[in-house]
Amino acid sequence: MIRAVILCALFPLAGFAEMVPEPDGYRMEDYRGAVPATLQGGTVVDVDAAYALWKTGRVGFVDVLPRPPRPVDLPEGTIWRDKPRESIPGAIWLPNVGYGSIAEVTVQYFQGGLDDIAQGDQDYPLVFFCLNECWMSWNAARRALAYGYTHVFWFPQGTDGWHLAGYPLERLEPVNGG
Repeated sequence: MIRAVILCALFPLAGFAEMVPEPDGYRMEDYRGAVPATLQGGTVVDVDAAYALWKTGRVGFVDVLPRPPRPVDLPEGTIWRDKPRESIPGAIWLPNVGYGSIAEVTVQYFQGGLDDIAQGDQDYPLVFFCLNECWMSWNAARRALAYGYTHVFWFPQGTDGWHLAGYPLERLEPVNGG
């Protein structure tokens, strides 16, 4: 009974949720916030679909969470420790590739990482994710489509949704130091 009351109370609010259209290009700022429900040319997956893809063992999972750089003004001798990244087991972490504009060196890093994951097969299925409501995963998935990858999945709930669903996480290190 209580569940039914809660559901009835929540459903009217669903119609008021902000509808975010896909931009013509990449999202250039404010990377955390409401994201589109679609990715033209790609497939949007929820937590359970992402988990089903993961269980097959035949899909590349690409984590694009940015990695903060070491602050340039740290005093000499200060120990810098990166924040650990807990992510989907078996995923490949390619940090900083989801910004709206990326340098040529980052383009090469991203393309090389995707080529390694897919072993040169642009039809190899790839799932892109970050955190919940993170535009960087949307940007990265769109960029992979522009590079010619044909089976691109976007998982907008990212590791937040994955963890909330009770699925396992493991510590990742960025590919090639990212």
